[in-house]
Amino acid sequence: MLEIRNLSAGFGKVDVLRGIEFHVEAGELIALLGPNGAGKSTLMKSIIGVGIHHRQGEIMLDGENIIAASSHDIIGRGLAIVPEGRMILAPMTVEDNLRLGATRLNRSQGHSLAEMFEYVFDLFPRLHERSDQIAGTLSGGEQQMLAIGRALMSAPRILLLDEPFLGLAPIVVQEILDALTMLKEAGLTQVLVEQKLDIALALASRAYVLIKGEVALMDTVKSLAARKDLDNLYFALASVRETEEIS
Repeated sequence: MLEIRNLSAGFGKVDVLRGIEFHVEAGELIALLGPNGAGKSTLMKSIIGVGIHHRQGEIMLDGENIIAASSHDIIGRGLAIVPEGRMILAPMTVEDNLRLGATRLNRSQGHSLAEMFEYVFDLFPRLHERSDQIAGTLSGGEQQMLAIGRALMSAPRILLLDEPFLGLAPIVVQEILDALTMLKEAGLTQVLVEQKLDIALALASRAYVLIKGEVALMDTVKSLAARKDLDNLYFALASVRETEEIS
């Protein structure tokens, strides 16, 4: 469904990503793991076509290379992103934030605005309760629910989530975990950027680990969970990469 082939991308003349290869099948949830600065958010921006100065390689969606497409076109093809930091419009109401997420809603495919509101409110009842509330007055967890709900309003086929659990209280983490699990069970394809292995391994079927802008490891979550060096995985993979670079 979505396949990245030999992708390099970055800012100015500096490559943050080098030779990235990964794929996600329809209905699958994969995790992109790695420490701070590994290039995870840059990869998300590269896929959606926002904020990256240059890209080389191929980003294949349903067999078509979309690397030269505009972000507007990419979203129209069924991708949506929940950006790091939520980026909600704080002065606007919850309902208006959600309505903005539906600007690329493809009604020709049978999705009405009313149906998408109902879909999001069923997933996050708190947003329904606060639909007339100013978004900036929501708690951090509620703002994250709003960011996810806004992305879902376009009825995407692929949902990209950039660290949706960052800075959240454990009880809210569980609520969002439950919501993403429901979306997975409903067949929505998801790509989850996460640092914490316990969260990622609870959701994903496979994981890619990025170290210094490159894919250092791809494995099933079952195999990852069985690794003896799991607690120090990023450090162990970084050490291996440094050894390979020296040799």
